[in-house]
Amino acid sequence: MSLEKFTMELKSIIDKQHQRFLYTDGPVDRNNREFFAHVKEETKPMFEVNHQWMEEAEQFVKNRESSVHPNQVKSTHENIEMIILHSYYLDVERKRFKELYQSSHYVLDMILSDIEKRSS
Repeated sequence: MSLEKFTMELKSIIDKQHQRFLYTDGPVDRNNREFFAHVKEETKPMFEVNHQWMEEAEQFVKNRESSVHPNQVKSTHENIEMIILHSYYLDVERKRFKELYQSSHYVLDMILSDIEKRSS
């Protein structure tokens, strides 16, 4: 899969997780093993896409093809991991979640913009 497709997929993932965070009644019992197993199974593909995106994005920015700094890629990767987890466990304030969400979208959009510039 290309960096563009990974980026679009991640945007979709964090949008869905944002909706989950906003519309799920919580907080969740952190000691519930069944819920943990459910979250682990459901989030595994999301974490894989995020990891693959990071590898592709790091290569893209390392080749100086982007206005995104390598540290932004790493931070965005970590922010997306937190978005995924916080959307299930609801253990962060709305303001902080929104900051993670907006920051991630900003970098993902910058990557998409750089890909588009390069291809034209």
